Amino acid sequence: MFSLLLGGLSFATALAWGRHPFLLQRQSSSNITYSMNVTDCPGYTLGSLTESEYSLTAQLSLAGPACNAFGTDIKNLTIELTYQSQTTLHVKIYDTANQQFTIPESVIERPAAPTTSFTKSSDLVFNYDASPFAFWITRRSDPDAMPIFDTRMSSLPPAPIPPFNASDPSTAFDAFPLVFEDQYLQIASALPYGTNIYGLGEVVASSGFRRDIGTDGGVGTIQTHWSRDVADPIDENMYGAHPIYLEHRFNETTNKSSSSGVLLLSSAGSDIFLQTPPNSKVSLIEYRMIGGILDFYFFSGPTDADVIAQYGATIGYPTWQPAWGFGFHLCRWGYANISEDIANVAAMRAANIPLEVQWNDIDLYHSYRDFTTNPVSFPGDELRQFIQQLAANHQHYIPIVDAGVAVTLNSTDVYYPFSDGIQQDTFIKNPDGSLYIGQVWPGYTAFPDWFGVNTQAWWTDALRNWTDMGVEFSGLWLDMNEPSSFCSYSCGTGANLSALAPLDLVGTVVTGYPECYNETLWGPSGNMTINGTSTDSCATGTTTMMSKRGVGAADQPNININSPPYIIHNGFGPLSSHTLATNATHYGGYAELDVHNLFGMMEEKTTHLALQSVLAGKRPFLISRSTFPSAGKWTGHWLGDNYSKWQYLYLNIQGVLQFQIYQIPMVGADTCGFNDNTDEELCNRWMQLSAFVPFYRNHNTYGALPQEPYRWDSVANASRIAIAARYSLLPYWYTLFANASTYGLPPVRALFYEFPDEPELFTVDRQWLVGSDILVTPVLTPGATTVDGIFPGRGSVIWRDWWTHAVVNTSPGANTTLDAPLSHINVHIRDNSVLLLHQEPAYTIYETREGPYSLFVSLNAAGTASGDAYVDDGISYPPGPSRVLTFQAGGGTLKIESKGEYSILQKLETITVLGVQKPMTVTLQGKAVHGWSYIASTEELVVSDACVNLNGETTLSWE
Repeated sequence: MFSLLLGGLSFATALAWGRHPFLLQRQSSSNITYSMNVTDCPGYTLGSLTESEYSLTAQLSLAGPACNAFGTDIKNLTIELTYQSQTTLHVKIYDTANQQFTIPESVIERPAAPTTSFTKSSDLVFNYDASPFAFWITRRSDPDAMPIFDTRMSSLPPAPIPPFNASDPSTAFDAFPLVFEDQYLQIASALPYGTNIYGLGEVVASSGFRRDIGTDGGVGTIQTHWSRDVADPIDENMYGAHPIYLEHRFNETTNKSSSSGVLLLSSAGSDIFLQTPPNSKVSLIEYRMIGGILDFYFFSGPTDADVIAQYGATIGYPTWQPAWGFGFHLCRWGYANISEDIANVAAMRAANIPLEVQWNDIDLYHSYRDFTTNPVSFPGDELRQFIQQLAANHQHYIPIVDAGVAVTLNSTDVYYPFSDGIQQDTFIKNPDGSLYIGQVWPGYTAFPDWFGVNTQAWWTDALRNWTDMGVEFSGLWLDMNEPSSFCSYSCGTGANLSALAPLDLVGTVVTGYPECYNETLWGPSGNMTINGTSTDSCATGTTTMMSKRGVGAADQPNININSPPYIIHNGFGPLSSHTLATNATHYGGYAELDVHNLFGMMEEKTTHLALQSVLAGKRPFLISRSTFPSAGKWTGHWLGDNYSKWQYLYLNIQGVLQFQIYQIPMVGADTCGFNDNTDEELCNRWMQLSAFVPFYRNHNTYGALPQEPYRWDSVANASRIAIAARYSLLPYWYTLFANASTYGLPPVRALFYEFPDEPELFTVDRQWLVGSDILVTPVLTPGATTVDGIFPGRGSVIWRDWWTHAVVNTSPGANTTLDAPLSHINVHIRDNSVLLLHQEPAYTIYETREGPYSLFVSLNAAGTASGDAYVDDGISYPPGPSRVLTFQAGGGTLKIESKGEYSILQKLETITVLGVQKPMTVTLQGKAVHGWSYIASTEELVVSDACVNLNGETTLSWE
């Protein structure tokens, strides 16, 4: 019966697509011999130019005989230039026949056509040479500076340039023409020598947050964009693809910086090279793509935050987060039954460690099938009761959803998500129209086709039905959505579907531990001390680092990429390895080769829209693995399957910073590490660090040592301290995310974002800023009792300790050594800041929000400070009434202005002002205050029991 169903489906699908057969079928090139070299590629000549007050359009013609380097040269191109805004310039080069794949507007919405002309006022100016065609982008405000982007061969280093990796010929630069072929596109731009480049992920970069551009002893970068399921590798492509970079350019003559950004909006598999050839006076970036078009957006900044915001205005600002999403989340692969969930939640409360959200991994499922629960270990009624008890305690529940949907084994196998999907034609096909069948946890699986016209309704129904079965989730976790498949090609086509059993984890043993814990010596506990003896097995400064791959992945053993002709540096080798085959076919005839990198983002969009229906009126909360430009409109992100290593404690900082650029600010790592076993000291430090990044979840792998924060007393203590600080700061976090969702501003910032003219900060990625005002300096090495950190401002800024309020004696422009005993993380507050806080951090976000507020004012040397806060109900979608509070201090007065329709019920009870001389009198709203105190050592004025109504204007004065 099943085979008959599939046969009928194939015929029906062929009929359905017969109206537009393979709309994006590639040009045939079977009789072409590829030269595999761009040296003789002729480039293009510009002609037939037309201009309007908003844009420019021209035709490009192949300037000589086709070179057919890695595909068939396309003779006729069109270039469209649009001055999108004062700060954004759009340059689109595409084949005039429109045969190449272009991301549909229905998938990623583009900015509307401008209605105001910016041609003569934009800070970005488009310049071009007609023959050979090249273009360069300059600043109107600084026309003599090196262009932001410059494709002229005269600006690039002389070619040919030999391979910078002798074992990998593809790392040569044979020539720099514009190449536009059906299977290969190439374009290069000169960059200032050794400039500062950030972004171009997703990646765990050995060079740190700042990308290796081939200067200062670096080897350069090959960033491959081909989404894949792999445990957080070093210097390889991984889950997501984000072809956007931020350049922070420092002028050594003026000692001033300016920033710009470049987005190539393409889902094509690609290599992006950053390199500085020997003896070259310039660096370069080169894009090599295996399809698509050249769809560039240029952003003028001039600040780093401006660039990120301009990118957000182009691809969409981040989704609004529910307030509870900022709480502490707890998960592991291996909660075997509902009883373990219940016991875990009880243990967290008994230890008085706040738990906001309990998660379940694939243990929840029946035979690892999406939208099910195991009837024995997670019976629906018991799960519903458990989730409802969580809700009664103002806590939440999140389950996992994998991308692959199990294929039924025979006619008696009842599984509606699959059978409904077959009936509604919601799955990806083979080129002949038959069902594409891969393999994931449940065995043979089908994969949702997010382009399908019925997929949204089918997916929404599946989620709604799941809640009716007892899984009353508050949000969802989307995993395996690169997508991941454990077999090559459509391995289930024609197979015995019942012959492949679901995953069997019986006997799984995890043996790895952090770098300085020797389990052979000390056993499996992970404790810092055993019988009073330290288990630290490392001599000081001898921790080992996980290895990175060489840049020549294409020529490494076991790598064999045969098609398309240009071999991108995919870490798995063949493009179809561990994922869908490149010939898998989506609704409308789209080939997986062209849309592979879109899969995760399209699932996130579909799920977000589904939750708007299933959880009507509430903000969807999603955490997902594979992402692409615009994913932040729909989801947050976790940094994938990291390792319980000190190295990865450090590396997760660059991941958080990267995703601020990508407009996916709700991001964090698996705290304490996912793969291998953690130990007490690492988990202690990691629980502290993660309390100061947006997404805060502890999660680990099946069979590993349990790492819930109550497992070790020191970790429990560190967690209580860090979570209390986090919950106190919730109004500040919430305001930062409101600004992200409204204006695209990054909540977490590299230090140089706020201090752009201090070059010593350009490589700092062991510290970060929360907003503009909170500096975090975590311990990142085992056995440490101190930590070194730099305090930006070169002595012009007063930095105060969050915990003690004492002023830090800093070393301008250099590291300062800070005490950092176990369970302590260094956090400092910038001067000239005012922070609205929750005065009484409680067990849950709801209880915390119900309590009173406090205000923290850190004056600068001139006695001034300012800040603001955004307040609403924390859950409504779309956001409803809100209130904005503005704080201004100066001349011995603090003024609070309040505007908006949302009514704040909680009172402001305590006001702390740092940096004041002891006053003689203190007044509030013109009346003398008697409940105030002063601490001379910290120059600290504290007004208690203020009982200020935050819905009106307030004035506090001291003299």
